[in-house]
Amino acid sequence: MFKILMSALTAMTISTLLILLCTIISKKSMMDREKMSPFECGFDPKSSARLPFSIQFFLIAVLFLIFDIEIAIILPMLITMKSSNIMNWSLVTCIFMMILILGLYYEWKTNMLEWT
Repeated sequence: MFKILMSALTAMTISTLLILLCTIISKKSMMDREKMSPFECGFDPKSSARLPFSIQFFLIAVLFLIFDIEIAIILPMLITMKSSNIMNWSLVTCIFMMILILGLYYEWKTNMLEWT
């Protein structure tokens, strides 16, 4: 128990010191209108450089990421099936799959998967 506490304390101390060090030595720059505008060889920009982002594309990308991570979690579960209690393994797997299916059902019902 003492080793775990010391490891956690060491990790927190190092991360806090790094954050403080980066804050102290970081270059502060004044953000004015000229620096925030897009650069087009000194001319005024013809159109907005900040294009609107498609929220449907973002939602599909997040959905893909969630199911990609799901596969990365399920594959080790298949390997541990031989060395685990089959009832506990089945219960955990069913609960995990049920949570994912309910999340997909919720996205389907709220029309997050519609590309219109």
